[in-house]
Amino acid sequence: MAQLRPGPNLSRIATSLGVSVATVSNALSGKGRVSEQLVGKIREHAAELGYVPSQAGRALRTGRSGVLGLVLPDIANPLFPKIAQAIEFAAASAGYGVLIADSRGDVSAQTEAINRLVERGVDGMVIVPRRATRISAASCPVAVIDTASTPGNTVAADHWQGGQLIAAHLADLGHKRILIIGNNPESNVQNDRVGGIRSGLCPGMSAETLWIEKLEHQAGSGCPLGLARKVEEGFSAFAALSDLQALRVLTELQRDGIDVPAEASVTGFDDLIWSAVVTPALTTVKMDMDAIAEIAVSALLNSINTGRTREGTLVTAENDRVPMQLIIRQSSGPAKPVQENLQMENS
Repeated sequence: MAQLRPGPNLSRIATSLGVSVATVSNALSGKGRVSEQLVGKIREHAAELGYVPSQAGRALRTGRSGVLGLVLPDIANPLFPKIAQAIEFAAASAGYGVLIADSRGDVSAQTEAINRLVERGVDGMVIVPRRATRISAASCPVAVIDTASTPGNTVAADHWQGGQLIAAHLADLGHKRILIIGNNPESNVQNDRVGGIRSGLCPGMSAETLWIEKLEHQAGSGCPLGLARKVEEGFSAFAALSDLQALRVLTELQRDGIDVPAEASVTGFDDLIWSAVVTPALTTVKMDMDAIAEIAVSALLNSINTGRTREGTLVTAENDRVPMQLIIRQSSGPAKPVQENLQMENS
């Protein structure tokens, strides 16, 4: 069986080129007085040999771990693994690793997660906060991804603009009465989405908001949302504030025999992995997670590289919000024509 051979170290590179280990170290780290010609020669030879810098060695030289922390509010929610993947890719592209912690939707657990990552020596961290919590500066730079209305936010999807996209789409389809369905009224993200939808309504349109947690507090967990009754009352579109809530809406409407989208349209937010394969496929609004992650990590690394790490700082970005994209699928369609009152016709 073939054995893995250890990668080359600085000594082997130095011996191959007939220079000192210090010269090789300085050339690879960009420090010291080494001619540009020799730097190029050393780096080229190191690449040919497959040299990979030691993370531990770099930490000793620079006082940095080369690791970023990421705190998420709920890894079980299918949205957050997408965020984690985007952050990890952006960090890896800059030569950093990522440690992930889950706050499990709890404020005290979020604080513990932040402290645990600081104790492990991360150079900085990205935090997607638990809803309606304000992040204080830790002893390292912190980038916050939530929404523009969150104090100290670094960058986020433009949730307000996403709501406007939904309103414009439903207006184009002729819908007049919209039921907005959210999970929790304390969520900054959901409130911005509600605000965007309401601000985008055209004359003659109206909207009401149903908060699931409030309803369940009164009627019990998993209780029906009463959507069939809402259809009877004249609501023709149900604008859920996440795809998870949109799935619940779709399920209840179909269970009660209401045809989507012939009798009622349904829209969501986030474009989760299954949103394109449910029946009917879900119209939704998508975040550009790659762009958000790139901005957050770049702002974080800029803060780290400028040395503002002793007292910690909530980092800012020049572009603090990223436009969302409307994905039109089969769950939204033209509003059903309002039936004429037969009594009026016969009078």
